[in-house]
Amino acid sequence: MKLADEFKAFAMKGNVVDMAVGIIIGAAFGKIISSLVADVIMPPLGLLIGGVNFTDLKVILKAATDATHPAVTWNYGNFLQAAFDFLIIALAVFTVIKAINASKRKEEIAPAAPPAPPVPTKEESLLTEIRDLLKK
Repeated sequence: MKLADEFKAFAMKGNVVDMAVGIIIGAAFGKIISSLVADVIMPPLGLLIGGVNFTDLKVILKAATDATHPAVTWNYGNFLQAAFDFLIIALAVFTVIKAINASKRKEEIAPAAPPAPPVPTKEESLLTEIRDLLKK
């Protein structure tokens, strides 16, 4: 039973939960970026270089002999697609982190409001009144 209690304490720590949320959001963000690259960026890029679909790029190393022995291919187009996905994800994460760091620097640079003067004690107030009366 002690092992189960230790695991429960570990799983309920804030860092573990934050990490799990980050991984889930990261996976969803990765799917969005993959779709952006595959469906939005790559088609015009392929059109510009002659109507090439990058995932179709391959070198046939050995032709298919029959239905039981398919062709052996080197699918470098899939690698190019994955490399473009990575570069765009890295750029997106970089810009987000850069924006966060810039906002943190602005907060640090902004001067803090001067602290309010302390409220005088009753004795200080009386002494101030006496001083003012003596000046008159």
